[in-house]
Amino acid sequence: MKKVLIFFVTVLLLFAACSDNDKEQTAEDSEAKANAIDEKEQTPEASANVHTYPLTGVKTDQPVDDRIVGVMVNNHRRARPQTGLSKADIVFEILAEGTITRFLALFQSDKPDVVGPVRSAREYYFELASGYGAIYTYHGAAAFVNDMIRNRGIEYLDGAMHDNDGHLFKREPFRKRPHNSYLQLDAVYDVAQNKGYDITKSYDPLPFASKEQTESITGSPATHVKITYSDNPMNIVEYQYDTEGETYTRYSDGTKTVELNSQKAITTDNILIAETPHQVIDDAGRREVDITSGGDAYLFQKGKVRQVTWENRDGRIIAVKDGEPVPFVPGKTWINVVPSSPGIDQSVTISDE
Repeated sequence: MKKVLIFFVTVLLLFAACSDNDKEQTAEDSEAKANAIDEKEQTPEASANVHTYPLTGVKTDQPVDDRIVGVMVNNHRRARPQTGLSKADIVFEILAEGTITRFLALFQSDKPDVVGPVRSAREYYFELASGYGAIYTYHGAAAFVNDMIRNRGIEYLDGAMHDNDGHLFKREPFRKRPHNSYLQLDAVYDVAQNKGYDITKSYDPLPFASKEQTESITGSPATHVKITYSDNPMNIVEYQYDTEGETYTRYSDGTKTVELNSQKAITTDNILIAETPHQVIDDAGRREVDITSGGDAYLFQKGKVRQVTWENRDGRIIAVKDGEPVPFVPGKTWINVVPSSPGIDQSVTISDE
């Protein structure tokens, strides 16, 4: 009888132990499941986007090490509409000769197959391209400009050395020289590598606003901005804010700036208008433009404008307020440089209309 009692007690103890183990395992499983759900909830959907394009501030899951390519793009009336500008991360617009502006378009995050028409080099443009660590691409230059490019160690590709080779540059028949030279952008890295240039490079991002900062941008209403480079002959740039897309659309001499083939409008998330001294240096109207000393500026973002200053920090142009960088909104940027005479207040008209 005693042995039977011991047997039943032993069985009861075993059942109790198994029950406790099952409860413990169930608790552990529940905790692990809860932790997994909690970790999933705490991990942002874009956690894979660990890289940042340095010129746009846009996140990506792809490696960001393509070398920036800077291209001189023609802005003569006979060169419009241009090709490829909608995909540039940053575009500088500066007077090149007389009252005609020219673009330095910087490409990295998005690259078109073709860019152009491409025109000749200027000192302040190649210094800007070098400051951003770009391969500077242009078509021809005055002898003294070419000498400066070589003597200063600028890494460049000159269309005059590849004119109409069909690989790097191609002359298109629908326009006349010098407004018909088009860069085949997909050949740039191949040609650059053959010249011994690095075609990959690590860049620190420009200052960019967080989502919270972007949503709380302050400033005066500014849905329309007009930049008068010249009114005789007319050379007027305008930007109109689109409240739905939250970007500015560019116009030149009253006509919307678009892509040649697709007719896609050129838009931008940031507009920085920077004032700096200009000086005409020859009979052709070529200029010296100060891109290092800084000066007054306007920064347009999200339909608002702030008065700031601009500075050249480590070769790159940024907006500054009270000594601190003013971040760009993630996206594309156009930087319009205007002469300090007559002055930024005389060159720029801002309205909320």
